[in-house]
Amino acid sequence: MKKLCCALAAFALLPGLVSAQSIYPLDRATILSGSKFDFKVEFPTIVAPEDIQVLINGESYETLLRGSAEFIENEDDSNGSTLILRDISVDAPGSYTVEARAGEEGATVNWEVFGTPAERKAKNVIFFLGDGLTVAHRTAARIISKGNTEGKADGRLALDDLQYTALIGTSSQDTIHNDSANTMAAYMTGHKSVVNALGVYGSRAASNFDHPKVETLGEALRRTTDMSIGIVTNTELQDATPAAVASHTISRNDKPEITEMLFAIRPEVIMGGGSAYFLPQSTPGSSRKDDQDFIAKFQEAGYTLATSAEEMRQAAADHTDGKLLGLFHTGNLDTTLDIRQLRKGTVETFPDQPILADMTQVALDILSKNEDGFFLMVENGHTDKLAHALDWERAIYDMIAFDHAIGVAREFQQANPDTLIIVVGDHTHGMSITGTVDDDKPGDEMREKVGTYQRAGFTNYVDEDGDGYPDSMDVSKRLMIYFGNFPDHYETFRPKLDGPFVPAVADGNGNFVANEAYKDVPGAVLRIGNIPANVNAGTHSIDDEVLQADGPGAENFRGYMENSDVYRVIAEALALAPQAE
Repeated sequence: MKKLCCALAAFALLPGLVSAQSIYPLDRATILSGSKFDFKVEFPTIVAPEDIQVLINGESYETLLRGSAEFIENEDDSNGSTLILRDISVDAPGSYTVEARAGEEGATVNWEVFGTPAERKAKNVIFFLGDGLTVAHRTAARIISKGNTEGKADGRLALDDLQYTALIGTSSQDTIHNDSANTMAAYMTGHKSVVNALGVYGSRAASNFDHPKVETLGEALRRTTDMSIGIVTNTELQDATPAAVASHTISRNDKPEITEMLFAIRPEVIMGGGSAYFLPQSTPGSSRKDDQDFIAKFQEAGYTLATSAEEMRQAAADHTDGKLLGLFHTGNLDTTLDIRQLRKGTVETFPDQPILADMTQVALDILSKNEDGFFLMVENGHTDKLAHALDWERAIYDMIAFDHAIGVAREFQQANPDTLIIVVGDHTHGMSITGTVDDDKPGDEMREKVGTYQRAGFTNYVDEDGDGYPDSMDVSKRLMIYFGNFPDHYETFRPKLDGPFVPAVADGNGNFVANEAYKDVPGAVLRIGNIPANVNAGTHSIDDEVLQADGPGAENFRGYMENSDVYRVIAEALALAPQAE
């Protein structure tokens, strides 16, 4: 690979450019004034550096972009040349037209660089991310936890009273579809990207870490403010959603490296699972391939370690202005239904896992001590993981737990009205409430016990102890939720009380077939999948997400917005790039 530093001459652009190369950031990118990003031009063939010409608003790129340009003659044996400038920024808000050419080949993109008001609207931002969150999650949680009498809800969810609403588009740089990495990264960077990517544009670079980077919100907060940062999740801390606050890789599976990137910004509060990627390879249970001990690194940086709910509560009680690392599982935490009621999954191995509302309260107690404010990201990952598994009972129970965490934040906001709360999903799932299933209806076929229209009636979930959760998910008249995209599986029409649902298993030939563990459940019906046979779980859907928000800056959420637009609202509320009035 040949690399040269070069100064590129300006050129007089000829009409009729052919879009034969790629420019990053992409066309229609919105870029926060002063934020760091990589500028890259990929040429489809090998070209000479003296033939490359780049203009920005009609002038040499050097007028705007400060930094050394690196020329790569044959990038990663792609038979194409590349020009790249790393870690640059544009300070002046405005519209920019970027034109690049090598010989007869050329391309043009347009950027908008935006500043923010000089005055900061919000002191704190609490960003709730329901992974895979759909309208059905919300509706089912309300019915099951609050009840419904004569067509009216008997109570409201905490998120029901958030004042402002917007519809959010979730498509990707490379497809109308999406995944949790690039969708959450859009919220945390303001840039679209390819499926599985975090904090980078998807380019032709061979290394996962060589793609053009864009600044994450975590990095922007560290660069521009003295705010505290908190990350709370019931998944691995290296999973796509929490990783997006700080990470840069084309692959969300680079979990050891993501741990290092989280350490680079050092959130004051970081709680979840994934301790396997913190531990050196010599430690049993480690998933690292080196001897770095990130638990020790965090502790050396002043963090208190908590490995159970009790240790978490004690650490919060002991803190004045300290930092907390909560690691409660080597992988993902168990579902709230399994933790609170069923004691299934890995609860015996990890018997004192905290639930989301408790983690949120502890995070707020610690972060709110910072007079400069804080940004807290709270994720419920199980609304997604359980929807993938078609295990809707556990998914909805976790949705109730998610809403309880939102309720904790709403109480904090009442005492601290300078707090902006945002609740949104990263993508949807193809799940929908279609009626009820009633065990008391006659017949042996469970399909005949499904009620639709007036035959659906009402469910009989109860909450006698008043804790906001149903006393049991296994009632005689329950919701019927179907999924629009699914692998081969046996539909049992019943909750999976023996453990999380595993709908399909490998057949040894690279495909997945219905899991026969459920074949003999009375009334079970074989469902032939409607997605490719090499996919073992339900897939995401492309429906718009529903965003709800309340607090200073929330009024800017309205109508249809791209997920990348959400970043701008947060940046404006926090005045991350203040401009003179």
